[in-house]
Amino acid sequence: MKYELKIDVSPVYELIDSFMLYVTRKWISNLDIGPDWVRDVESRIPPQKVATLLQAADWPFNDYDVLYACAYSGGPASNVLEFLDELESASIDEWYQRLVPFLPDFTLEECYRIKSSYSPLLRLWHEQYFRHVENQILPLLIEDAAEKKMLQSKMDPIALIEYASGGVVIEEIPDLQTIVLLPTVHNRPINTYCFYKTLMLIQYPVDVPVENEDEPPTVLLRMTKALSDPNRLKLLRYVAHEPKSLWEMQSELNQSGDMLMHHLMMLRVAGLLRIHLRDEQNERFSIRPDGASELQMFLESYIRL
Repeated sequence: MKYELKIDVSPVYELIDSFMLYVTRKWISNLDIGPDWVRDVESRIPPQKVATLLQAADWPFNDYDVLYACAYSGGPASNVLEFLDELESASIDEWYQRLVPFLPDFTLEECYRIKSSYSPLLRLWHEQYFRHVENQILPLLIEDAAEKKMLQSKMDPIALIEYASGGVVIEEIPDLQTIVLLPTVHNRPINTYCFYKTLMLIQYPVDVPVENEDEPPTVLLRMTKALSDPNRLKLLRYVAHEPKSLWEMQSELNQSGDMLMHHLMMLRVAGLLRIHLRDEQNERFSIRPDGASELQMFLESYIRL
């Protein structure tokens, strides 16, 4: 099946990403920014404002799907302050009409709750954190998006998605018409994706310049750490010949779902696994053949063979 592929870039997505990671701490131990980022951010924000931001820690995680749809519906290259102004000033009905094409089951009550709850917190997050890093991040996003747009004329859309994301494979997904690639820095090295009615947003990690060439590159450290566990080596061997679902792995490898998810996350962030998507609830995993060659390349490059 052919899908329309778009490549979008906007600091608004990064605003939402960073806010989500800060308040939920989701995946934080697997991200390049790591737990130290949280501590550093909190050292710069007054305690009463930290408490205000962390109100969102227990709110539904699916709220972020709505916020990403808000960002996408604003069009490419949205300005953060313009987005925040519109989020606050537009009526509930205007936002509802804008979002319901993406979220058919969305209700006016949910729209009111999300708009009224997140508008002040996202503005506070922008004031206290994001405006200080936006000018460092935006050039990286723009440069990477430009590279991917250049490749659009040379690569099949599905191949480009797998290349950009380091392993996300799109299979037959009913009703899906448009896939949007979004470069991200805060989520590095994780890919995230949101499913909508006929749309899918995929956030992929951009390459960040190495600051100290004498230090082992982060990508090499992720690979060697992932391969240091015998269980993860066995898991790679198990998925080497055909994609496997989490249920198949649990059944045949006799491991708990939580432990398998931990191992799969480690292998995914190391670029050693592909994830095959058929729909939001149907994921399968297989080995990423390029991962082994990249391990050799990064290792030889670092030790100067």
